[in-house]
Formats: sequence, structure tokens, C-alpha cells
Amino acid sequence: MFELFGQGGPVLWIIAACGVVAFGVFIERSLHLHRARIRFEDFLKGILNILRRRNIDEALAICDETPGPVAYIIRIAILHREADREELRTAIKDAGTAEISRLERRLVLIATVGQIAPLLGLLGTVIGLVDCLLSLQISAPLVQSADIFGGVMKALLTTGVGLMVAIPCYVGFNLLVVKIDRLVLDMEEASSEIVSFLMAQRRSGEDS
Repeated sequence: MFELFGQGGPVLWIIAACGVVAFGVFIERSLHLHRARIRFEDFLKGILNILRRRNIDEALAICDETPGPVAYIIRIAILHREADREELRTAIKDAGTAEISRLERRLVLIATVGQIAPLLGLLGTVIGLVDCLLSLQISAPLVQSADIFGGVMKALLTTGVGLMVAIPCYVGFNLLVVKIDRLVLDMEEASSEIVSFLMAQRRSGEDS
């Protein structure tokens, strides 16, 4: 393996390093998104039951202890429960935007590696072909296969490794985007329900 990397030259090592970094980011983001997603229907049902008993502190404490953006959105809604509907929606929207930004953190790195890995492979191919041409020029007119083998191997290795890094990056990036989309959908549904509940609770309080 190390022999092959040696034949691929410095460009191959750069591609491999980019792949390792992207893989590390993918694992970290996957674990983070896994922890962030909860069964928001059960969570919200419990919070609403607590709020019906007017136990605000307990509801906030549960939100603080629960990981993920849904719990954070609900917490913001509870803190702004006295605001009018428009202000409440604005506060939730701002909190949701901040949470989405946190969820998407470092995803651009995976996308960037997926884009540049094939280009680095192409660069390695060009460098390998240039090596072949230089070897042909130096060895001419008595050219042997060994003279051009190194350049051809460098070209093939860098192209192959570039694709081997880029393809998983694209797949991993899209998998993470799907997970984030599901979380965003959970956030939207939870925020809609909590707003409706708080408005209904306020109206019932005013009527009584």
C-alpha cells in the first residue's frame, strides 16, 4: 500500500489526506445528527402536559436536558410565550435559523473534498504524463517500458484515488443533508404545534 502511495507522488498523499479529513467530519456530523434527533411527538406531548399545569420551570428544565434543535425551539417558544403571535414566530424562526446553521456546520468541507478530489486526481494525471514525456525525451531513441512505467502509474493512481475519495464524499454529503432535512421538518412541525398551543392557552386565560 505504501509502495503504491510512493509511486503516486505528493498529489496522491494530498488526496488521501483530504479523504481522511472528510471521513472524520462525516463521522462527527453523523453522530451529532443522530443525537440531535428525538421522538419529537412524545417530547412535545410531555411538554404540553406540563404547560397545561402551568409548570413553566419544569418545562424549561426538560428542554435544557434534552439534546437537539427541537427542544431548543420549544424552549425559545416557552420563553417568549407572552409575546404576540408574530413576535413569537419571529423568535422561533431566528432560533431555527441558528440551529440549522449549527446542524450544517462543516458540511461544506465534505462537499469541497468531493469537488476537488477528482481535480487533484486530474492534476496527478497531468504530472504523470509529463513525467512520461520527459522520460521519452531523455531515453530517445532507445525507449523501454520501465522508462514510462512510473509516469503512467502515477497518472492512474492519482485518478483512481481521486475518484475513490470523491464518490464517498458525495454519498456522505447527501446522507447528511437528508438527516438535516428530517430534523428541519421536525422543527417546523414542533414550532407550529407549540405556537398554536400557546395562543390557545392565552385565549383561554383571557376568557377566564
